[in-house]
Order: sequence, then C-alpha cells, then structure tokens
Amino acid sequence: MANDVGMVLGLKHNTNLLVDYDPEWPGEFAREHERLAGAIGNIAKGIEHYGSTAVPGLRAKPILDIIVALDPLSDWEDCHDPLLALGYDYAAHAGVPGHHIFGRGRDTTERTHLVHLVELGGYSWISNIALRDALRSDPELRREYVALKEQAVSEAPESRARYNVLKGAFIDRVKAGLMR
Repeated sequence: MANDVGMVLGLKHNTNLLVDYDPEWPGEFAREHERLAGAIGNIAKGIEHYGSTAVPGLRAKPILDIIVALDPLSDWEDCHDPLLALGYDYAAHAGVPGHHIFGRGRDTTERTHLVHLVELGGYSWISNIALRDALRSDPELRREYVALKEQAVSEAPESRARYNVLKGAFIDRVKAGLMR
C-alpha cells in the first residue's frame, strides 16, 4: 500500500508478498530511527535497519525491520511503554528466541515496521548485521536469497511463520559462514 509519499510500505496480517525494492525505504528508516532514538535513545546502544528492506535492489516484504541493541537485554522492559506511545504493540508470542518484538502498522490489520530488541554483542545483533552487510555486498548471495524468498512466498502465501521456516536453513547457513 502506498503512503503519502508514494512509498510501498505495509502488509496485511497473514499475507506474504514481495515487492520491488523502494529507494524511499532508507529515508523511512531514518525518520523512524529519529522517533525511536527520541523515545528509547537513552536505553538503546544501537539502532540499525536490517532485513531485506535494508538491502538496495532486493525484493522484500514491505515491512521495515529495525534491530535495537540493549545492554543488558532485560532493559527491554524500559522500552515497552515508550514504544507503545509511538504506536507499536508488543508481539509477546512472536517466537524468536532472544528477541522482544514490537510491531507498528497504520491500523490493526497492516504491519509497516517491526522492532526487534536484542542483546548488544549477542548472536542476534552480530549475525543479523553481518547478514545484511553480506547481502549488500554480494550480488550472487542476493540472487540466491531472492529466489528462495520467491519460492517461500509461493509455498506459504498466507503463513509468515511457514515463510520464515522455509528461509531458515539458508539464513542459518549463511550466518554460520559469516560468524566463523
């Protein structure tokens, strides 16, 4: 769905769809970074754009993934109310170990942003940033990943959990190679 600046951002729940890379996504991240820094900047040790929308040229689900480093991770509780005040909701049962996830959308049926609170220096922080950087710098890795994502969308058009499982082995393999 296009917002007021023409950017494609937002995906209805229980829908998987890849869209072409939108050059407006980095600007949207910069705006959201400012909002997050204003609300939790005294707690956050790092705020990064990651995931497919952070990789120029890569087709992606139109949801901005943002990873926030905390030290210690238990500080996530201090982020709860400020994130709710920014229009996020806490996804208590998101099922990603070591992540506290908050989602934002324009209404109750559409997600535009996901914020993952993780431990600074922990595996999730380091490996997700490394994966983003590898995808940015390696055209062959991007081609392989987008082909896998397209196949996962076709096999799981209505299940984000299944979509993530279908991508999981590839992501785990690439991260393991990057973390050596």
